[in-house]
Amino acid sequence: MPLTHFTLATRDVRKSEAFFAGALGWRPIRRPGNIDRPAAWLEIAPGQELHLVEVADFEPSPFEAEFGRHVALVVPPGEFVALRRRLPEHGAVVIEPERETPFARFFFRDPNGYVFEVIEADQAPWQAL
Repeated sequence: MPLTHFTLATRDVRKSEAFFAGALGWRPIRRPGNIDRPAAWLEIAPGQELHLVEVADFEPSPFEAEFGRHVALVVPPGEFVALRRRLPEHGAVVIEPERETPFARFFFRDPNGYVFEVIEADQAPWQAL
């Protein structure tokens, strides 16, 4: 059962779209015309999308953390260091992991307050164990 999309609320759709496109290289795509508020769709990978929806009074959850709610991404070894360096240039805050793992990883908080985990691997880490 593959993941097709996930949706994040944001106070500023255009700023969030620019962050994900610039920092992560996710490609903006056409969105449906049936949304009555600012929104943006980005392609993460073939068949996988991020949907951004503007919510004026959005506030991030206090549970966005390593041991709370976060989104995990796998990046190839050749992209790991460059991504870690690029994120702060786009307004993200890099966070060191709280626990050790047999694979390299770090976390970052995006400008909206969401937490993402970045795992360095040629494949999903559980496949390498």
